[in-house]
Amino acid sequence: MFKVRYHPPGTPPATLTSHHGSSHRGLVSVTHYSPNHFEEREYAEIEAVDSLRSPDCVTWIDLRGIGDIDLLRRLGVMLDLHPLALEDVLNTTQRPKLEAFDDCLFLVCHMIYFDGTNEDRNYLVSEQVSMFLGADFVLTIQEEPTGDVFEPVRERLRQGRGFARKMGSDYLVYALMDAIIDHAYPVLETLGEGLEQIEEEIEERPERRHLSLLQEYKRMIMQLRRATWPCREILNSLMRDEYPLIHKKTKVFLRDCYDHAVQIIELTENYRELASDLTELWMSGVGMRTNEVMRVLTVISSIFIPLTFIAGVYGMNFNPDKSPFNMPELDWYYGYPLCLLLMALIATGMIGYFKWKKWL
Repeated sequence: MFKVRYHPPGTPPATLTSHHGSSHRGLVSVTHYSPNHFEEREYAEIEAVDSLRSPDCVTWIDLRGIGDIDLLRRLGVMLDLHPLALEDVLNTTQRPKLEAFDDCLFLVCHMIYFDGTNEDRNYLVSEQVSMFLGADFVLTIQEEPTGDVFEPVRERLRQGRGFARKMGSDYLVYALMDAIIDHAYPVLETLGEGLEQIEEEIEERPERRHLSLLQEYKRMIMQLRRATWPCREILNSLMRDEYPLIHKKTKVFLRDCYDHAVQIIELTENYRELASDLTELWMSGVGMRTNEVMRVLTVISSIFIPLTFIAGVYGMNFNPDKSPFNMPELDWYYGYPLCLLLMALIATGMIGYFKWKKWL
């Protein structure tokens, strides 16, 4: 079952209460960039930040870790963020969404990646990422201090490749969302390879563990679908609706990101159907194996029925001295080997008949 985090009933709106178990204070990374300027710094304390804004530059503030509510509150004051949006940042079970405020846009997305810290198996992690888009800044807030998918965006900004440093803050939001959505491709590739391996093993010999693996894959596929499907709505709204902070040039890139989201959703649906088909294949395989076992047991029982009949007849207490009809074979010199020979002939004949009828 899914665990839902919520405020106690009666809590006033915009109350900042952490539902996150981490006590990590968080790491603040501040990046100022323009076509001819780039500066990147990391701070352990928000008081050490020289300035969250820089003239003629786009500023990207990246907060990794939401264990420190005071730090988040101070960021909200410095950037004039709405307290209701800050409350949603701490409620990490938010559905991906887009909200417009007076001078900024608030977006919630979910990063999907594999956590390889477990030695036996990789686990799919869904981490909430909150974004605030202003005229000259972007604030991203992640649940954990490690494990994001934004490093390619940081590298493009450092090297000045593409349009990253030539456009405004809205393009940075597009780049971050594109990184989140495109990172679903390697996740889908890993899930697809796992399903193909399970399919090969089921076709060879279905086992009980395959059913539990398929249920786990279904859960991960649904987790990926829940994270990706609302992102399509967000991108569609950014493209179709009029937001002063979203420029016309950026909408072209958003349309490409929208296409990626649709493609991932279609692949997710295909993998979900494949997982369901493999479950039915597993059940059919188990049923076929059961039928084969029952068929072999039935053939063995059928062979031993006449043999048991002969053994039962000759196991009765007859006395041939009383009457010639009381089984005179009991006095034969070769009666015992002849009886065994008769049983062997009957068994061989039945096996040959079963093969001729293609029952074996």
